[in-house]
Amino acid sequence: MTGPAGRGSCGLPTYPWRLAPDGLATRRQLRARGLRPGGQCVAAQLERPRRRREPLVAYLYRVDLAEPVRPMTPGRWAALAAANRARRVCPACRHDAGYVIPTSLGTCVPCAYPDPDGSEGSTLHG
Repeated sequence: MTGPAGRGSCGLPTYPWRLAPDGLATRRQLRARGLRPGGQCVAAQLERPRRRREPLVAYLYRVDLAEPVRPMTPGRWAALAAANRARRVCPACRHDAGYVIPTSLGTCVPCAYPDPDGSEGSTLHG
């Protein structure tokens, strides 16, 4: 890691963790202010050292060049609702599970762990 305002391996100004100058912010910090990078290039980076591993890197963007976040349109809200609804439908039984299907299971819990006695133990598969 280089010192304050040093040049990192990418040729970007590199700052130690928590020592970035005013006027620069990460994507998350921009979003908290209702802004987005808006197509600008990365202005600098932060490096956070870690033991026995590569340092964590956070890219910084200029706040004065950031643009407002685009508002959600009715079409985007509808697309988001449809995507979330699709994540709740079990691919095996095609029922709405009422929760997002875990990717570790790939199906709803009753389909992943059927009752060995054959009795219906779930009210979701009525």
